[in-house]
Amino acid sequence: MSHVMNTYARLPVAFVRGEGAWLWDEQGKRYLDGLSGIAVNTLGHAHPILIKAMSEQIGKLMHCSNVYQVPGQEQLADKLCSLTKMQEAFFCNSGCEANEAAIKIARMYGHQQGKESPAIIVMEKAFHGRTLATLSATGNRKVQVGFEPLVKGFSRVPYNDLAALQQVAHNNNDVVAVLVEPIQGEGGIRALDIDYLKQLRAICDERNWLLMLDEVQCGIGRTGKWFAHQHAGILPDVMTLAKGLGSGMPIGACLTAGKAAGVFGPGNHGSTFGGNPLACTAGLTTLNVIEQEGLLAHADTLGKYFHDAFSSQLSGVSGVVEIRGQGLMIGIELSKPCGELVKLALEQGLLINVTADSVIRLLPPLIMSQTEAQQLVDGLCPLIKAFLQP
Repeated sequence: MSHVMNTYARLPVAFVRGEGAWLWDEQGKRYLDGLSGIAVNTLGHAHPILIKAMSEQIGKLMHCSNVYQVPGQEQLADKLCSLTKMQEAFFCNSGCEANEAAIKIARMYGHQQGKESPAIIVMEKAFHGRTLATLSATGNRKVQVGFEPLVKGFSRVPYNDLAALQQVAHNNNDVVAVLVEPIQGEGGIRALDIDYLKQLRAICDERNWLLMLDEVQCGIGRTGKWFAHQHAGILPDVMTLAKGLGSGMPIGACLTAGKAAGVFGPGNHGSTFGGNPLACTAGLTTLNVIEQEGLLAHADTLGKYFHDAFSSQLSGVSGVVEIRGQGLMIGIELSKPCGELVKLALEQGLLINVTADSVIRLLPPLIMSQTEAQQLVDGLCPLIKAFLQP
């Protein structure tokens, strides 16, 4: 019997090795990875350039503490800010830590504006993490149940609903920020309308709020641009990153610009492991390889292939509600709960995920080839059709 705390409903497989878009289990069976460790393994498995950079860094220095200057951290901050036009970066270890930092920035910003109880507008079906503050911001009761009392200071509105947001703005003078995912991952691969994002930026400017974008799952090239908000041509005040930034190495980041820049000073926030030399090597190498291998354009092209191929093979299939997403962030919504497809796909050597009960979620590594993409489509579509047959 395992002594690991029982917090996951694990699938009956253990992987021992990976290469590119493939994983092998203890029996030597090979699996095509359509999930990337839930949008983490940006460069797939065992990318030679990442292995070399990480091995060299381990041989030099893994950790030294933020009491001292960390040159690799400064290089990664410079790189991220050059890609985003943001001004500052704080490094931590995960997406929920990055969002926790964003929430703290909003509150401190609010207090600096003279508000005693700063409030943040968040969205229905959002997912921002599992710490007490981030699960309070999350729009999913399953995540919250049993952890009450929740953290106060969040006002929830429907996703993509500007009228509801403006109504909260009209009724609540304590609002200081909006926290939103440009594409909801856990919420079922749902994207904000481009026009909504542009208008949201205008409302935040007009009301002196912070626009805080959670790009933990949709950032780092996954949508075909470095960051999902860039499809709308806007700049947030705060942006959070994690998952794909380190290609498997735990790292998170909270970036600031405009009126959010400079809100934190020494002593306001910190992280023992955040921004350590090893994690920053992973982040910097990931970004450099994305550039060197042209993976933004590849993610865009491959995403269009996936959409067209699934649309073609599932055309007219009763029970397929919608195929949506952007780049290598794909959701196939079915008319009924479909969690059992995860195990059926596993038996066929395909790694997929189901979120929001009835949405098949695909988050392939950015290095996946079109041949491998075709294998994934050709393997998954018959399973979907068989599952939907009356």
